[in-house]
Amino acid sequence: MADFLHHLGFWDWLGLGILLLILEVFGAGGYLLWIGIAAAITGVIAFLIPGLDWTWQFLLFGVLAILTAVFWWRHQRSAKHAGGSPGLNRRGSELVGRQFALHDAIVGGRGKIRVGDSVWLVSGPELPAGAQVRVTGQDGVLLLVEPA
Repeated sequence: MADFLHHLGFWDWLGLGILLLILEVFGAGGYLLWIGIAAAITGVIAFLIPGLDWTWQFLLFGVLAILTAVFWWRHQRSAKHAGGSPGLNRRGSELVGRQFALHDAIVGGRGKIRVGDSVWLVSGPELPAGAQVRVTGQDGVLLLVEPA
């Protein structure tokens, strides 16, 4: 083992990096990505500095693994606070404020509108089919409407 460590080369680091990236493809959830990148960068640095001792290579690998993980964590944290996709998993929220003609009359507080090739269930005051309504909100899959 000691002989292997003393002859540790850039190919070993690049191989480790590729192995970790391949394992990441199989669903590690991002954990192995940054460690694999750190191993690949360590391999590149070991190629550029051929006489680098194995202890410095491991130290460099550890520091790079921590730096890449912290970088990604900060990036993800700032992206989460930036808002991302506010309408994600809220299908229909993009319809709020738009006007449509009633496809089916609102009777008993329920009716339907046609949006593109789909029909949405709406709730609002009694109105005949064909009346123009404005979407004011959403309650799950039910759109809340008022006369336009």
